[in-house]
Order: sequence, then structure tokens, then C-alpha cells
Amino acid sequence: MTHVIDTLHPLGPGSVSWRISGDRRAVLGGGAALLLQVGHPTIGAGVQQHSNFIEEPWDRLDRTLQSLWRLIFGGERAVEESRRLRELHKTIKGVDHHGQRYHALNPEAYWWVHATLFDVLLRLEEFLGNPLSPSDQVRLYDEWRQLGRLLGIPERLMPNTLDGFQSYVDDMIATTLERNETAALVLASLRLQGVSKPPVWYVPGWAWRAAKPFGRKVGHLTTAGLLPPAARPIFGLDWTDEDAVRFRRLGVAVGKAGKLIPPRVRLYKAAYVARRAAGLL
Repeated sequence: MTHVIDTLHPLGPGSVSWRISGDRRAVLGGGAALLLQVGHPTIGAGVQQHSNFIEEPWDRLDRTLQSLWRLIFGGERAVEESRRLRELHKTIKGVDHHGQRYHALNPEAYWWVHATLFDVLLRLEEFLGNPLSPSDQVRLYDEWRQLGRLLGIPERLMPNTLDGFQSYVDDMIATTLERNETAALVLASLRLQGVSKPPVWYVPGWAWRAAKPFGRKVGHLTTAGLLPPAARPIFGLDWTDEDAVRFRRLGVAVGKAGKLIPPRVRLYKAAYVARRAAGLL
């Protein structure tokens, strides 16, 4: 596996991934991606038994995104990040609630985590008013497979085409995903039940308490709206015509707001530094 990783090349400035990734608004896709991930029995068990996402949901989300940005924008350091991730997951194992033994480096589960990020990213771009052209969608998927190889995911697990990938996701939703105990805990955290304020100085406690009702509404819209429609019933998420209208309006507002925010603020540091160094800003 080390030989495979060493022979791969990281993504560069000409990639679609560089163009669209690293935006702080990506946090809006965190709920949908996490639900898709923990709905997998192996991942759900690993997260429940070995993760601190209940105690520190903001930290968990930030670490996931920062790791993804290092893989995309890190250049040669992306290889180091892929090794770090595999080392981190080596000791994550146990027995799931079906009584089956699992390991976090199970190739199928490891690929599913990576696949969900791509699946949600496509819908997030459309939500923000930046839908990718069909050709860019294909390019982005090819880049995601390239990142998958960097992560040590076997080639046989990654469909060769975007159509094949979409069929794979449909099949996973129909045959594998479940509303397990971990998914129930994630749903509760997305409703901000017992969730402390984000660990940033500019959000005082009183403001967080006042904003929670609105945050719950936004959380429902972005989580349910960015899930594949067939996955919503699995997690007990209702979706009405009114929800769809509000979701579109929210996307327009968030998309326009992003254009008013300077890149230095709107982008995560890894994305900003890499794009600026490449002359893309």
C-alpha cells in the first residue's frame, strides 16, 4: 500500500477541486455528509465507540474539513495526510450493533466516507448557485478517484464513471444505510440538542442561545435538502414543497452573501494560501 501511495500525484491548481473547495460555507453540508456516513453500520459503530462528536461536534466537523483541505490543497503534504489518516484509523475496531466485528480501515467503509463527501459537494455547489457543468462533474469525480487512490482505497471499489458512481450511491441507500443509534445521536445534535456554542470569540453565549431556533431551521433545511431524496425517509426527515422553496431561497441568500465576503475570510486558510500562491486570487 505504501508503494501505491508513493507513486500517486496530488491535485494541483488546474483541478476543479481547487476551484470549488475550501469555502467556509461547506459546513452547511456537514450534517448531510455525516448522516450518510454514520448510516453505514461499520462507520456508525466506529463513530459511536471511538469519536467525540457528541461532546465536541464543532471540533469534529472542523477536523474533517481541515483534513479534506489538506488532501486537496496540500501538494506533496497530501501524501503525509493520507498516511496520517490511515494510521489514525488503525486502532478503531470493535463489534457493531448487529454483532459483527468491524475495522475502520474496512475498504468498503473507507470508500463510502470519501464517496459521501463528493456526493454532498455536488449538491452543495448547486445549492450555492454554482452548479457544475456535466463535464466539470466528470472531472471532479475523476479527481475524487485520484484522492481515493491517495487514501489507499482499492481501485475495484471506485466506479469508473460518474453514472456508475450514482448507481453505487443509489444501491447503498437501498441496501445498506440504516437509522442506527449513532444516526439518532447525530440527528439530535443537528437539532442543537445539548450542543454548545461554536468555539469562536465572536459568538457570545447569549447570541448562540438566541440564534438556536433559527439554527435548527437552517440545520433541517441544509441537512435534508443536501441529502439524496431517497435517503431522507431512512433518517425520518420530512421534506415538503414548502421546505423545498425555503431551501432554494436560503441557497440564494447564502450564495449572494458569499460573493460579498473577501476570499481571505470566506476561504479556509489552506485553500486561501494555496490559491494565492498559485496566482488564482
